[in-house]
Amino acid sequence: MTQKLLEFEGVGKSFGGLRAIDNVSFSVHAGEIVGLIGPNGAGKTTLFALASGFLKPTDGQIRFDGKRVDGQTPPHICRAGLVRTFQIVKPFGEMTVLENAMVGAFLHHHRPADAREVAAGVLKQVGLGGREHQAAKTLTLSGRKRLEVAKALATHPKLLLLDEVMAGLTTVEIAGMVDLVHELRGAGISILVIEHNMKAVMNLSNRIVVIQYGKKIAEGSPVEVANDPQVISAYLGGEHAA
Repeated sequence: MTQKLLEFEGVGKSFGGLRAIDNVSFSVHAGEIVGLIGPNGAGKTTLFALASGFLKPTDGQIRFDGKRVDGQTPPHICRAGLVRTFQIVKPFGEMTVLENAMVGAFLHHHRPADAREVAAGVLKQVGLGGREHQAAKTLTLSGRKRLEVAKALATHPKLLLLDEVMAGLTTVEIAGMVDLVHELRGAGISILVIEHNMKAVMNLSNRIVVIQYGKKIAEGSPVEVANDPQVISAYLGGEHAA
C-alpha cells in the first residue's frame, strides 16, 4: 500500500447555522489522481479551502505527509508541498507570463535568477514555452488555466489540488489538459481534482470521491462510482455540467 499523502478524518465545517462539510473522511495516496465530484454547492471547494489553510475546520483533522495541517496558514501548507489552484483564474494581468510564474517560484527561490529559471521550466512543462514575455492578460482562457497550474508547479508541490481546470474549455483544450494532468502525475506529483466534466474525470482518476450536501456519499473506482445508485440519483442523473 502506498503512503497516504493527504488525509481528511471526520472533517466538518460550519458557517453559523449552516453545516457546509459534515464528517468527511477520505485520503489521497502518493502517486494517485483522485477525483472529487458532486453537485454545485456540495462543498468541494470548501474542502480545498480547508486543506490549503484558507479555512479552519470546525471539527476533525487534516493531515498532509503525516503531519496535521488543519489550522496552519496557507503559506506554511504551501511550503510543505500542498498547493491549490483556484476555480476563477486571476493572473497578474499587466505582468508577463514569466513574471506570473516567478511569483510561485519565489516561495523557495529567493534569487531572481533562480526563480526565473524555475518559472521558465514550468511554463515549458505546461505548454506555455515561448510565451514568457507575453502579457498575462492577453492569454486565452485555456492559457490562463495553464498559467494557474504553472504558478502552482513553481512552488515544487507534492500534491496539487486542481479546482475545475477544465471548466469553459473546448473539447480539444480539455483533452490537452487531461494529458497535462497525466504528465504531472508521471513526474511524481499526486493530484486531487474537482471537475464537472464527467468524461474527463472518469478518464483521469484512479479513485473518485462523491459528496452531496457536505457529506461523502460514495468512494471507489470510476466504474464503481458510475454504477452506484445513490450517485446516479444524487448527481449523475441530476443537474450537472456536461
